[in-house]
Amino acid sequence: MRLTAAAAVATLLATTAAIAGPAAPIPPLHQYGGLMISPRGDRLAAIESSGGRGGHAAITLRSATDGHVLRTLDPCTACSYAGLAFAPNGDLVFLSRDRTAGTVSLQLATDKAIRTLATIPGIAQTPRVSPDGRRVALLVTLGAAKESGATQAGARQVGEIGEKSDEQRLAVFDIAATVPAAAVTPVSPAGRYVYEYDWTPDSRGFVATTALGNGDNNWWVATLDAIDAATGAVRPIAKPATQLNQPRVSPDGKTVAYIGGLMSDFGSVGGDVFTVPFAGGKPRNLTAGAKSTVTTIAWTQGGLRTVSLAGDAVELASLTPGAAPVVGFSRPVSTAAGDGRAVFSADGRVAAAVVQDFEHAPAIYTGPLAAIRQLTHDNDAAGSLVAARSISWSSEGHSVQGWLLAPRQPATASAGAKAPMIVSVHGGPAAASTPSYVTAGSSTAAMLEGGYYLFLPNPRGSYGQGEAFTAANRRDFGGGDLRDILAGVDAAERVAPIDDARLGLAGCSYGGFMAMWANTQTNRFKAIVAGAGLSNWVSYYGTNGIDQWMLPYFGKSMYDDMKAYEDASAIYQAGKAKTPTFIYVGERDIEVPPTQSIEWWHALKDRGVPVSLVIYPDAGHCVTAPDQAADVRKRSLAWFDTYVKNAK
Repeated sequence: MRLTAAAAVATLLATTAAIAGPAAPIPPLHQYGGLMISPRGDRLAAIESSGGRGGHAAITLRSATDGHVLRTLDPCTACSYAGLAFAPNGDLVFLSRDRTAGTVSLQLATDKAIRTLATIPGIAQTPRVSPDGRRVALLVTLGAAKESGATQAGARQVGEIGEKSDEQRLAVFDIAATVPAAAVTPVSPAGRYVYEYDWTPDSRGFVATTALGNGDNNWWVATLDAIDAATGAVRPIAKPATQLNQPRVSPDGKTVAYIGGLMSDFGSVGGDVFTVPFAGGKPRNLTAGAKSTVTTIAWTQGGLRTVSLAGDAVELASLTPGAAPVVGFSRPVSTAAGDGRAVFSADGRVAAAVVQDFEHAPAIYTGPLAAIRQLTHDNDAAGSLVAARSISWSSEGHSVQGWLLAPRQPATASAGAKAPMIVSVHGGPAAASTPSYVTAGSSTAAMLEGGYYLFLPNPRGSYGQGEAFTAANRRDFGGGDLRDILAGVDAAERVAPIDDARLGLAGCSYGGFMAMWANTQTNRFKAIVAGAGLSNWVSYYGTNGIDQWMLPYFGKSMYDDMKAYEDASAIYQAGKAKTPTFIYVGERDIEVPPTQSIEWWHALKDRGVPVSLVIYPDAGHCVTAPDQAADVRKRSLAWFDTYVKNAK
């Protein structure tokens, strides 16, 4: 479950900010999305926006040497862009989405012109040009009933209910075609959902992660397969014991690498690096025992490249089987680029990423691994409103890390006064809170300026400390991880003037579960905000749209081991809950149906605990539409100010 990682933290923080006066007008940040690097490592492409374009984003091509803009591509001012990918010759393919028409166009930009290769009636993502430069592959969902992914608002469950769902399939288009494809005919077979893929070096097929049946639900049991680009025939390569992400084929075509580990959400990537023969065989773990979590891999002509989260730092490294990774970049930042957290040139010598932390706004960084430098300076004038520090503590033999945020200029207070603090628990649980720039005028800044400290713990179950740490909350949801969080609150109080009598707790998704569960385990918090939380794992198992995610954690289905699910359910211990709680959820949440929030609201109401529940119409997981998120924020602020800031 998610929201997860940096994006989740940003959204969660927006719902836990404190009320402050209106901020002075400020210039918007320059944003960089979908960053990609050319095969030669000499050019970068990104989807960029700033205030000067009224919020509309265009594709910008830049020199990777000095960052100057070479070209701007904006063929459809009514469209949004995604899926940037370079061809071997340096041409660029990308997707233009026209939401009004309900179509996505696959486009090719050469040095001379932009032309459309195909128009997809539905949605599409992840274009990749074949190694021979002749074709483009694309994941397509024809006539999509919803956006891709379980976090998106689901189609209404009316009429006869069954396993029918959108199918995401591979389609292939000829670059040399002089007119757009008249029709879209997927090459991968019907009934099989394709999550991720990579071309084989001979351009004759793909390696892919796929599953039969409902795409939202079955990623957790996806297999690693080979797909023939001509016939669509599927050949199994491996059925890993873990979840898997980012399949990548070696340059000689003999081996496949992937990230494998205990992952609670598609898109929240973390684990070890595994390799397996392309012909099939037993996967081999190249990073077993590492005290870090790999989040991105690329198999370049120069070998494997990785991005990892190690404690509070992001590391970019080269990896040779049988040897320890050679780390070239290590900083306490977050990185994002393309479909991962960094991108690499074809020979692996040059890397690029969008880098930010709590105090520094996003910028593109690039260069050799050992000499990555800041390339763009559009946001250099953005100031820092927060003082952020990474803190570590020990908890039951585990080394745990978290982030403590304080206003750079605290509100006026008498000498020796202590401040209230909100603890924000990330989703997942397989994820991590990582640095995200705090913008002037944002809700997070308002909360800090309003006098709240903010604590973002990464307890057991999180990424960043190795696979054993990520798996340490198996069959122990709300046990050791909650104790880690409470120990982290103690650690924060040792280094900052925090009032232990004025603590609040917030979270969405798995963080929402922790917020509900903590109400039955401790009275330390004066107020709770629980978004899309789980109150009853027993009823949740039978009503959610992603039940497969629980099996790696609980070991058995609810029907085979009901007590394990009961033991982690707040609803069975509702008599111990005393903390005032604001609950919110989306009406069409696939991952955590609103019935979970209704159960908890009813339990607290029945026990006389102050409680408020809002179900947002048509919303998906964690309520992200701007107008609805603003309402969540307003209600959350009022709740914390009433019960935390003004606690007696």
